[in-house]
Amino acid sequence: MSSFLPTLTERRSPWVTFTSSADPWVTAAEAELRARGGIVLRLHGEELHEKGCMFRAFARELGFPGYFGHNWNALVDCLGDWHGPGHGKQDVAVLIDGADTLLDVEFLGVLVSVLCDGAWRANFMVDLDGEPHAYGSPFALHFVFLLDHVAPADFTEAAASDEDVSAAVVDGRLLLTLTAWGGDPVWPPAGDDSPTTDAPPVDAERP
Repeated sequence: MSSFLPTLTERRSPWVTFTSSADPWVTAAEAELRARGGIVLRLHGEELHEKGCMFRAFARELGFPGYFGHNWNALVDCLGDWHGPGHGKQDVAVLIDGADTLLDVEFLGVLVSVLCDGAWRANFMVDLDGEPHAYGSPFALHFVFLLDHVAPADFTEAAASDEDVSAAVVDGRLLLTLTAWGGDPVWPPAGDDSPTTDAPPVDAERP
């Protein structure tokens, strides 16, 4: 049995997981989330290769409001202050099918950082500075990249290229968390079989 399974129902990291599409954990975790009244949304890696197309795919499938600005900061805001299905009153998992080809996407590290940031804010209902919101209730928000051919560990350097993101490979899955604002209390996960990544930071302004 795994020493540290990711979760789609608990408000704890990892916020982003890369794993095989055949991983039995995915089926079990998705079923548990649905059984608890949560929502599963799906994207496809083919739509995430170009920024404009990626922002449109997120806006469409995640039900962002019309004023979504189609940029990185707006994506963080719309994830952390959810107005999509469930309106922040139900736990949410976003699964990205066919994610293998994202390995060569130059902005993958920024995307993972933004997803971690948005999930962190949603799970703890905090603002951009890590301060508690005066409104809204925390809800579980997690992202899973599903791979058909590429090993999750192969994504470590590209996915954790932001200085505020840490990565660990546990039981063959690549797990990522946000380490800003004092770090993650459950990091590194028990059973970590790879060193936490200290990769050079990307542009702080998020290109």
